[in-house]
Amino acid sequence: MVPMKNLVCFTFAVMLAGAVRAEAPPVMKMTTPIPEAIVTPESVETRLGTLNFFDGYPDDATANLVYDNLDFMRGVEAFLNAMPGASAEAMRVGFASQGADNNQSVLVFEDLMDSHSLFLTGNTESVYNLAWLDTKTGPLVIETPPNILGFIDSHWFEYVGDIGNAGPDKGKGGKYLLLPPGYDGEVPDGYFVLRSPTCGNLLFFRGFMEDGSTTTAVDNTRKFTRVYPLSEADNPPPMTFINASGKVFNTIHANDFHFYEEVNDIVQHEPNDAYHPEVLGQLAAIGIVKGKPFAPDERMKKILTDAVAVGNATARTITFRTRIEEAYYYPDSAWFTGFVGGSYEFLLEPGVRFLDARTLFHYYATGITPAMAIKRVGVGSQYAAATMDGDKKPFDGGSTYRLRLPPNIPAKDFWSLVVYDNQTRSMLQTDQPFPSIGSDKTDIVVNADSSVDIWFGPTAPEGHENNWVQTVPGKGWNVVLRLYGPLESWFDKSWKPGEIERIN
Repeated sequence: MVPMKNLVCFTFAVMLAGAVRAEAPPVMKMTTPIPEAIVTPESVETRLGTLNFFDGYPDDATANLVYDNLDFMRGVEAFLNAMPGASAEAMRVGFASQGADNNQSVLVFEDLMDSHSLFLTGNTESVYNLAWLDTKTGPLVIETPPNILGFIDSHWFEYVGDIGNAGPDKGKGGKYLLLPPGYDGEVPDGYFVLRSPTCGNLLFFRGFMEDGSTTTAVDNTRKFTRVYPLSEADNPPPMTFINASGKVFNTIHANDFHFYEEVNDIVQHEPNDAYHPEVLGQLAAIGIVKGKPFAPDERMKKILTDAVAVGNATARTITFRTRIEEAYYYPDSAWFTGFVGGSYEFLLEPGVRFLDARTLFHYYATGITPAMAIKRVGVGSQYAAATMDGDKKPFDGGSTYRLRLPPNIPAKDFWSLVVYDNQTRSMLQTDQPFPSIGSDKTDIVVNADSSVDIWFGPTAPEGHENNWVQTVPGKGWNVVLRLYGPLESWFDKSWKPGEIERIN
């Protein structure tokens, strides 16, 4: 029989469920020393508060606290890991708002993109062409115009293939065949074949201005661009081209609870094997499951509202105040790259994802293609961004700043600087429709040694009006330097931009 004293102590300990036991359990015949590292104390102080256990068994308060935290953590991780897809979904919705809601509709920025449209770090120097493609009903044929730079990305914003100058048609224009997920039907000859893991896909390509005019690029888009089902190749449906220049619409994912609803739309539309099982598992853990309604109860919605706020703060901090040393182009410089390590897949090494690098890019920009990340002297473009001045202070829209681009700017074609709003990561909305400046501006002042001084501020410094980009008092901003046709001196770093210096 169990001695009464031990029985009373045991019963009392059970009732307390986590309180300090009156005495240690007796030593039994099979008792051995237990490593301290594998034992859970009866009371643990953590950032969550005090966690209580009875011989390793969590009490009610501890279990509730831990599960709230687990749901919160998965909500934050879902924000960081599913953000690429949410960005693509927001673009789909934005395109649809302008009438580009079927495979035969293309948005064309005939007069360039200005700051009315909300796009992550769009540019003002090339003719954007955008469409949403869906292969749910079968393969799609895509006919492309000559002299473009473009790509197709999946609904989860992963790379599918290049078109145009960096694609297999080599800028001559060509016919591509986009196949649905798991397609095992006949693939006819005569096409450049692309396979996407998702039904929904983003088609993006840009044409180039000639002598300051968009006419040739726009005409080529209208003349050569065709999208139609393979089943209708003998009698393709007509195309619709929509001029999106000057239009007010949003293509940026939400940073509040609606974010999870955006991601749910992707999960419901796409096959489960289109994305990483771990991420889909995180989504499932917070109630986003294919074939089921996303309907969190009041407790879960409150937790996810908190989680998306922390996820957004995390992504914003990684982007604007990154601690990734490899992101910075030069020691003690504010200029950084969006493709840390030069990998469009954001890999530290084969099989190892650089998670913060992926977050930095997708929170700040869109469009995934190896053509943007690899070294190609004299071809394509290279990018450098800055969110701080040379003293590592955030840019103040009420102050004046100067940037000197040293002589022999390494751009075979042209260079530009575009200023963006910190909140939207889209073009800063000022009195200037195009918050940018570059070598394509005919009135820009170039110094005798070929260096260029650029000014940023709420008003133009006297005598520097032609080299000035306006900012807004009370608002922060950031900037991207683009080099089109980058030269070797950019890649070997024998040329580097000056730091942006605050003047007043």
